[in-house]
Amino acid sequence: MGLLNRFFNKNPTQTRIKMVQEHGNYFVAWDGKLYSSDIVRSCIRPFSKAMGKLVLKHVLTTKDGLKVNPEPYIKILLSEPNPLMTGQMLQEKLAIQLELNNNAFAYINRDQYGYANEIYPIPCVMAEAVHLNTGCLDIKFTLKNGKTLQLPYEDIIHLRNDFNEDDIFGTSNAKALKGLMEIVTTTDKGIVNAIKNSAIIRWLLKYTTNLKASDLKKNANEFADSFLSTEANGTGVAAIDSKADAIQIKPNDYVPNSSQMDKTTTRIYNLFGTNEKIIQGKYTEDEWNAYYESKVEPIAIQLANEYTRKIFSRRERAFGNGIVAESSMLQYASMRTKLNLLQMVDRGAMTPNEWRTVMNLGPIEGGDKAIRRLDTAVIGARGGWVSDED
Repeated sequence: MGLLNRFFNKNPTQTRIKMVQEHGNYFVAWDGKLYSSDIVRSCIRPFSKAMGKLVLKHVLTTKDGLKVNPEPYIKILLSEPNPLMTGQMLQEKLAIQLELNNNAFAYINRDQYGYANEIYPIPCVMAEAVHLNTGCLDIKFTLKNGKTLQLPYEDIIHLRNDFNEDDIFGTSNAKALKGLMEIVTTTDKGIVNAIKNSAIIRWLLKYTTNLKASDLKKNANEFADSFLSTEANGTGVAAIDSKADAIQIKPNDYVPNSSQMDKTTTRIYNLFGTNEKIIQGKYTEDEWNAYYESKVEPIAIQLANEYTRKIFSRRERAFGNGIVAESSMLQYASMRTKLNLLQMVDRGAMTPNEWRTVMNLGPIEGGDKAIRRLDTAVIGARGGWVSDED
């Protein structure tokens, strides 16, 4: 946060959200430590890793065709957004913040000419929309150290989910998660207490005569040794004299059954849009594609659009500049499907190096040029084949 410290404090009115942070206290039911829950973290991890594997690229669409990464400074900005992290790490951090809060923020620092040269995530505990008298919008952030930071909205990459109640911010999962996390916390504590209570006193020897403390302890040990020894010899019988009554104590411990626990866990999975197979990596090709299309792809599109409209001006966007999120590195496919993609190389739809990336192979020289089999060449106006030289 060294860079952000230079931008502390500006100026006026108000829409607020509280963010879920490890050090916060918004979700009081579990001490605000939502990310400390193993269930929540396991739900978030596949999504954040998938978002980190997205490859952001600068594309320029002109009348002469499509150019990829035409500006070196944009390419470096996307792969190395700041001195503290790579593009993958930034995307993972934004994804985690988005899952926890349904809002994620990053600040675009610009040079003296207005060009973006750094992007920093903003790990705030509260965000407030400030509508200025000029008609512009600022966001006032309260950071974990208590300081405030007010920045123009046009310089903020803002990802949001469940965009419903507020005009600017996504709706938090706090209310929906609160009851479920209380059940999980209570269940976990119940299991721990049941284990602890398993070591409490199970038998009470009640003597009819007064004995010294040392004698009571000695007799208790003799009773325990006698009971254990009878189990050892298999008789199952223990005997005491008439001076004492042996009373068995049966604790009334409640331990939730697995069915109750599984239902609560499933409800949390549903809220985060995931399932056990995705979390444990046991999915099939179709199951991963379903997860990708329903969970990852919508946010990938939002991320690319937000980068585009915040990095480039309206004029630059009008001239065809944009950011795209390439997902080839996170597409799961069976070996048969990957081998069938070779037909896309033959038809020029993929370059050899793109296909080799899918196969987890390194690039080869000349592999970035599209090729096409002669029997799949472009058809001419009179029905004849037209070669690339024509």
